[in-house]
Amino acid sequence: MTSKLRLGVIGAGAMGASHARTLATSVPGATVTHVFDMDAARAACIAEEVGGEPAASPEALIAAVDAFVIASPDGTHADLAIAGIERGTYVLCEKPLAVTAGEARRVVDAEIAAGRRFVQVGFNRRFDPGFASLKGSISDGTLGTVRLLHGIHRNAANLTSTDSSTLVTGSMIHEFDTFRWLLDDEIVAIRVESPVHDGFKDPQVATLWMADGQMITAEVFCNADYGYDVRVEVVGTGGSAMLEPRAPVVRRIAGQVGSAVGSDFVDHFIESYRIELSTWANASARGEVVGASAWDGFVANLVAGAGVTALGSGRREPVDVPDRPELYGG
Repeated sequence: MTSKLRLGVIGAGAMGASHARTLATSVPGATVTHVFDMDAARAACIAEEVGGEPAASPEALIAAVDAFVIASPDGTHADLAIAGIERGTYVLCEKPLAVTAGEARRVVDAEIAAGRRFVQVGFNRRFDPGFASLKGSISDGTLGTVRLLHGIHRNAANLTSTDSSTLVTGSMIHEFDTFRWLLDDEIVAIRVESPVHDGFKDPQVATLWMADGQMITAEVFCNADYGYDVRVEVVGTGGSAMLEPRAPVVRRIAGQVGSAVGSDFVDHFIESYRIELSTWANASARGEVVGASAWDGFVANLVAGAGVTALGSGRREPVDVPDRPELYGG
C-alpha cells in the first residue's frame, strides 16, 4: 500500500475522540478520513478537527476505509467487527469484544470463515511500557516462581459500567486479559464479591485461580472519586515487583490537589494508546494483525461470564471457567 492508510473511527465519545486525535497526530503513514457517531454533530466536530469527514452510517464508513476503530457502545462491537471481517477490513475493537461470550465467539467464527485474522482487541495494557516491564520481570525469572498477583483498578467515575454485571464485563475484563497475558496462562476459576449488598455492587473484588496454580486478587472500583488509579504487584518465591514505586504512605483524597494519580483512563494510559494505535495502523498497512486477538477477547468474555455468575450466586465458592479449545480457531 503506497498511499496513506485510510482510517475510520466509529464512536466519537471520550475514547473514540482521543483515538481519532492520536491517529491523526502520531501515525505518519495514516490519515483519519471518516468518523461516525450517533450524535452527528459530535462526529462532524471530531472529523473536522482531524481533517476527515463525518460518515452517514457505520456501513458507509467501513466501505470507505482500509481499517477502522470501534469505540461505540459495547453492545455494537460484535456486529461491527463482523462487518469489518466480511469486507476484509482491519479492525481495532475497543474492549470488550462483545457483551457475552456467545457474541464474541461469533466474531471468532467469522475470522475462521474468512481464513485469517482481521481483528485486534483494544486491551491496551499489553502496550503500556510499565506493564511490559512487569511482564519482563516475570519471564526472565528474576522473581522466581510466581505465586501471587494483586491488581487495583479504580476510576473516579465510570459512565459505561453502571451496574453490577457491567462492572465485570466492561471494566474488570481488562484484568482478565492482563493476567492471562502477564502469566501466559489461563484462568480456570473465579470468585467475585462486594462489600455492597444492595443495588450497584461497586467496588468488587475477584479472586482468580490460574491453571498453573497462581492466585490473583483483583479489585475494581468504578466510582472511587479521587482519580484514575491502576496498580499491579507480582509476588514470587524470589522477590516481588510492582508497577508503581511507593513511599511509606501515599494518600489519594478526592478534592485534594495533587492527591489523584490521573484524571481519567486516557490521561493515565496515553502512551500505551499511542503505541497501541500506531502499532495497529502500521500492522494493518502491512496486511498483518498484532496484539490481543478475537480469541483473546472471547476468552476474556468467558471469564467475565463466570464472574457475573459468581457475583450473583451470593456464595463464596469459586465458579469454574468453561473449557475451550487450546488453539485459536480450534
